[in-house]
Amino acid sequence: MGFLSRTWLLLLLLLGVKITLGLERQTCEVPPEQKCDFVCDCSDCSDELDCGYSGPEFVCDFEHPDVCGWTEGSTQELHRWERRQRGTTLPDSGPSCDYTTGTDSGWFMGVTSVNSDSSHTALLKSPTMQQSSATCRLLIHYFIWDSGHTDFEGSPLWASILGTDSQQAVVWRPESTSIRGWREATVFLGRTHTPFQVQLHSARSQGLRGDVAVDQLEFWDCALPSAGAGAGAGCLQGWFECARGGCVEGRQKCDGTDDCGDGSDEAKCDGYWFCDFEADLCGWDLRTPSPLKWKVLGQANISLSDPLRGPGRDHSTNKASGHFLYLTKPDDWTTLKSDWSSFQSPLLEPTNSTHPCKMVMYTHQFGPRCGGLSVLVAGEKIYPVWERGGSLGDLWVRAEVDLVINSTFQILFTGAIRDREYGGIAIDNIMLSPGCRRSNGTAPIPSWPEPPPHPCTDKLEQFCDFHPDCQGKEDEAQCGDFSYAQGSSGWTDTSIGSQGWKLANDTGERYLSVVEAPGQQLSEAQTRTPLLGPSGPSCSLSFSYRLTGKNPHIGDLFLSVVDSVLGPQPRLWEFSGSTEDWRIQEVYIGARSHRFQLEFSARAKQLSNDSHIVVKDVRFLSCHADNIPSTPSGLWCNFEVDLCSWYQDQTDNYDWKRLTGMDHTISVGSSMVVEMWTPSLRGLSGRLLSFSQPATTKSFCLSFFYKLYGPHTGGLNVKLLHADGAEELLWARSGAHGNRWHEGSCTVYSPFNSYQLVFEAQRSAFDGLVSIDDITFVPGLCSLPSMCSFEGQECDYSSSGTALWVRQRASSANGPKTDHTLETDNGFYMVANTGADVLPQGSVSTLTSSVRPATSHTECVHFWYHTGGENSGSLSVYVKPEAGNRVKVFTNSISQGDVWRHGNANISSSQNFQVEFEVKGAGGQGSYIAVDDVIFSVHSCHAKGAVCDLERGLCGWSNTQSASRDELDWDVTSASEEFRLPTPQEDHTLKTEKGHFLFLPSTARTPASSKAWLLSPHMLPTDMSCLRFWLHRHGSFGKLRVLRLAQGLEHELFVVGEGDSSNWIRHDLNVTSAEEFQIVFEGTTGTEGVTALDDIEFREGVSCSEIIMPLPTPRPPSNAGGIAASIIVVLMLLASTAVILYFYLRVREKVAASTQGPSEISTGFSNQLYDTGSTQARGSASSSQPRVDVIGFGNEVRGDTIEKP
Repeated sequence: MGFLSRTWLLLLLLLGVKITLGLERQTCEVPPEQKCDFVCDCSDCSDELDCGYSGPEFVCDFEHPDVCGWTEGSTQELHRWERRQRGTTLPDSGPSCDYTTGTDSGWFMGVTSVNSDSSHTALLKSPTMQQSSATCRLLIHYFIWDSGHTDFEGSPLWASILGTDSQQAVVWRPESTSIRGWREATVFLGRTHTPFQVQLHSARSQGLRGDVAVDQLEFWDCALPSAGAGAGAGCLQGWFECARGGCVEGRQKCDGTDDCGDGSDEAKCDGYWFCDFEADLCGWDLRTPSPLKWKVLGQANISLSDPLRGPGRDHSTNKASGHFLYLTKPDDWTTLKSDWSSFQSPLLEPTNSTHPCKMVMYTHQFGPRCGGLSVLVAGEKIYPVWERGGSLGDLWVRAEVDLVINSTFQILFTGAIRDREYGGIAIDNIMLSPGCRRSNGTAPIPSWPEPPPHPCTDKLEQFCDFHPDCQGKEDEAQCGDFSYAQGSSGWTDTSIGSQGWKLANDTGERYLSVVEAPGQQLSEAQTRTPLLGPSGPSCSLSFSYRLTGKNPHIGDLFLSVVDSVLGPQPRLWEFSGSTEDWRIQEVYIGARSHRFQLEFSARAKQLSNDSHIVVKDVRFLSCHADNIPSTPSGLWCNFEVDLCSWYQDQTDNYDWKRLTGMDHTISVGSSMVVEMWTPSLRGLSGRLLSFSQPATTKSFCLSFFYKLYGPHTGGLNVKLLHADGAEELLWARSGAHGNRWHEGSCTVYSPFNSYQLVFEAQRSAFDGLVSIDDITFVPGLCSLPSMCSFEGQECDYSSSGTALWVRQRASSANGPKTDHTLETDNGFYMVANTGADVLPQGSVSTLTSSVRPATSHTECVHFWYHTGGENSGSLSVYVKPEAGNRVKVFTNSISQGDVWRHGNANISSSQNFQVEFEVKGAGGQGSYIAVDDVIFSVHSCHAKGAVCDLERGLCGWSNTQSASRDELDWDVTSASEEFRLPTPQEDHTLKTEKGHFLFLPSTARTPASSKAWLLSPHMLPTDMSCLRFWLHRHGSFGKLRVLRLAQGLEHELFVVGEGDSSNWIRHDLNVTSAEEFQIVFEGTTGTEGVTALDDIEFREGVSCSEIIMPLPTPRPPSNAGGIAASIIVVLMLLASTAVILYFYLRVREKVAASTQGPSEISTGFSNQLYDTGSTQARGSASSSQPRVDVIGFGNEVRGDTIEKP
């Protein structure tokens, strides 16, 4: 029995394995025509993989190497598409991040560089897709930036569809304006009757890598009506059941579009009068008194090589070979001889409400040349019954016109065009219902309508500029402001879909309401103002809105700006859901230098009699360009209430936000912040602008506090924006500066024209934040700044002596090949040429700082210097008090290789003083000495060999900015200051949440295996030294390596791989080196968690075993009785102290009453409680004799870090 049981068990096990393997081998198989048809026929949607999209969302983000099946199809190697990332450093061309993830690690498709005498086209092709519906559209995110300023020839980017008959039809042509940022557009693919491919083209002869790019492609509403729906079950009342199965709305039957996908909705249309202009004009009369004529054309007759000419395709077949009526400026007209043309129908019989005449048509109004299209009735009178102005986009738009006319009449189409670069008006697939009957009678002689009144001004720019220029204010009367009697009529419906906006008047109250519309697309309802502006920095829009109905989610409402030059801008405001009653909203519009339109867009989830989306009481507030409010504080601002005299730039990529709970002023107040880890900030810069300042002969000092924090921080720039648009960099910082506030300042030298100041956050990194607070702006030059990198200015350093110090870029001929701040050839430093032909042997050149206030304590000056060439000479640093002799605090005369080295010195002076950097020539050839990153710290220099507890800075350890070495930065924080990034719960030194430590977090915003290098100062050769540090790792799957870096070679001393240690652990490493070296802590990120360091110590000349650690203090034994007695004694002492204090205060009040004088009033921001280490000391010791104490030389300190006590 045991043998049989085991045999059965084995057979059952084998059978189970066979079944399992069989299930694994099973895959979902569908017929070829169901592959890539925008319908998930398989439960896992595997039939829709690599179709140009993947999965049930029909999205391609290019994050996977298979790029959803897209292939490079360029016929020439000179210009191609490539899948790429931005890279670890901010490039001079291409996007600063991808669109999907908003980081430098995300992928996108971009073009390669091209440099040729003729244009070359890069081609990106999708896989073959099956038929698409009439509502099919592609949401595309694209990037067009002419970074090399080579100009665009024609269209740098466009899209087409390629059918199985090899016919190509252009379906999308964006404006070729150059913007350094991702934009969004909708490509209307339309109804394709055969399998097709989507193609993306970029044609240029000159251009840099990545100047044209695409990302995050989303296909919407592309599937034909489901064959399962309606088959056997019937359709909803009023809907039409297709022959292939599925249902379409009743209004889509006999409307000139194959909505079913099999033509059955257009098959039985007896009595309808349909014209697709493929064979003839179907009775339409193109005769017109205008010299400008409508013509029957196909795209093949217009151009197959220039993507900007013609509509690209007809509506009937969605191909370039199809025909349509077209109106544009003729090629042989050098100037526009007439700006209008018309055509008309035959004479038609009168109609009535029982037998109306209904016309469905499709129009293509594209490009700046398109002025507008109107449909008029010519009966006893001539009057308009339908009109659409301007460009509606690169698509065919469905329109309906109901005609109830009590006399014989004709339908009159009138089109208007402008003398602009490209575009035109096309009409196709006109369908007239059986109620439109031809007449054999005589046409009545119509009376012409009264011409419109002459405008009150011939200057178009004065219309809708938020300032009444005409006596009766007619120039502002129809601009969209409801405070004018006709203001609401300024809003024009521009919807192209099944929902639109209607201006209603209910019991005398005017409002805009979302209603059903005849359009074909499933897109938002849109309504726009006329061209407005320009606007000023105080401009805002006020309105009331209501979304009511039975459902909890009525729909969505948005407000956007369409710039006349830059095109559609990101949404200014949005609301989703429902409201119980009216809500009042005010939205900031801001200063806009171009004319623009405001657009309300909305989408109701389901329109019904009890579901409403309504807007009313629209008002423009303080919008005129010259409306600049005066503020009592000027440019001073602590951001506690508002932005004072600062405002958001409307031409940048994202906005700063006012964040409460993390400020410099009162700790819990407000500051202006850009959180780099926010993925929706898909661009490089966000800018705060000051109100325009008048020209002046005075200079001013701009002072502020800032924070640059995080492992991947980005940068902060301060710029001067001149009235002519030119920008001047005044100040710049980048990289991790610790989770603390620093003081920054820069001098604004007497601008001779009006100007603005700019704070610009640069999102070149993606896991940190930039913040500013407490801005002041006072007359006079800035005192010596606590930090100077020479990136924007010389910081008021002056040169004297035989040769001059020069501020120069690292790419210049004589000097270091990289600066110290940025570690690139684009950075700046101060350099003195010490060659004998410029600075003879023994001669000196001096770089002198501006005056720094006296100090009552010891502070440390740090700087980085670089020597080069033979016999480069010597560098000395002096402290020069206001009175008395200068004192040497630093000297070095050894050429130490092609590296930046650190020098520092302790200074204590009872007088105001200056710092002098003096070089002395040594008869060198091609030699120089350079200085960069001069920093004053309120603390004394770090003592060599002491433990670095990170409470007062990095103690000489520094991050590198070299992209060839790492991607991230170590940064300093405490557990109590951090709310977003993972950290230990306490530091090691103080064992509290307020103690500081170095940390490297692993987050989803930075790729795993990213490195961060923390470097020690340069160390002398050693036979034996000890490196000791404390390490904390929690939840991290990365690793930590300790390296010895000597002569460019890495020598691994220690490594900790993947693991988790929730406690601080000490590590001791003995270090030997025969040459000069640096210690490197190389952290590598994982997928989550944190690596942290604290209490770093380097002891020269001893091994770790020789260092005696202090014994821990033993815990005392319990003594409850002693504690109780102690408490009693303490209480008695407190009572006695209270009695003494009472009598002391009584006496003090009497004395104060007899000696009370005028009180002191403090102005500005008090920094006494928020000393960051960069704030200069207040006050000075009174002394008649100068005092300069040279305490000695300490260890090196990171050049771009300011310590905080």
